[in-house]
Amino acid sequence: LQIFEPNEFDIMLVIPVTRLQLDECDDTGAYYYVSFKRNQKEKWLLKFLDEDEKLSAFKMLEALRKIIKQEVKNIPNVEVTVKRKKSGSPAITLQIKNPPAEISVDIILTLKVQQSWPSSTQDGLKIEQWLGRKVRRDLRNEPLYLVAKQNKKEKVLRGNTWRLSFSHIEKIMMNNHGSSKTCCESDGPKCCRKGCLKLLKYLLEQLKMKHTKELEKFCSYHVKTAFFLSCVMWPNDTEWQVGDLDHCFQKYLGYFLDCLQKSHLPHFFIPQYNLLSLEDKTSSDFLSRQIKYQLNNGFPIFQ
Repeated sequence: LQIFEPNEFDIMLVIPVTRLQLDECDDTGAYYYVSFKRNQKEKWLLKFLDEDEKLSAFKMLEALRKIIKQEVKNIPNVEVTVKRKKSGSPAITLQIKNPPAEISVDIILTLKVQQSWPSSTQDGLKIEQWLGRKVRRDLRNEPLYLVAKQNKKEKVLRGNTWRLSFSHIEKIMMNNHGSSKTCCESDGPKCCRKGCLKLLKYLLEQLKMKHTKELEKFCSYHVKTAFFLSCVMWPNDTEWQVGDLDHCFQKYLGYFLDCLQKSHLPHFFIPQYNLLSLEDKTSSDFLSRQIKYQLNNGFPIFQ
């Protein structure tokens, strides 16, 4: 879904584990404390437990950062640096300086476990009308991914929280986005779903460049979530015909504006988790005004 030159990459560094004990750490249903069951196979991970026997994301990230810093010194012919740590970020970012362009690579520490998804996901992934019941069942049998992400709501930040991640599922849905199996295949009918998502992603990126401070709370994940929810609302390929890009984009944009106005954008997989909290109402209103200005003036930002 990259819009300009391909200069940003995300790589999940996946660590398979056999079984995990997950305990919710707040009411979002997205953040968990991770501990091990008895007689766990992965004995080497025990050194990353904190004093409460919880797996410390902070300790693991520190160890990984150390390894990466050491390793980049051994890369010949390319200048690679490890960027300074961003507080609360699950990523270790590499800056690769090499013509023709500078590339940044986010390495994201991820635990992968084959066990049933937590109960907070039960009512999420409402794709029955769009992609079908069988697809939903198959996707829910995919492994569970947890990324080393600090939960900022915690009173004492101890760095031992992990957040559920569904990027592997999102990728599958993006690649098989039609209600008909042949949508956008080389000889199949084309749709404008991805085009709509790219437009709104671009719009947000441009507005963020212009109003960095006011829009710092927003990221492309908000736009992507609204996109998946729109696909569920308008599940048929006929509602996203390639010639109707203009109309479809405005429909999807209208839904996103509606979410901003209500300060309510439910996480696609964890519906109880609202990605637009009421504390951020000021920035939601600001973004809403900026988008409406663009909409009413024929999107000068796209010129």
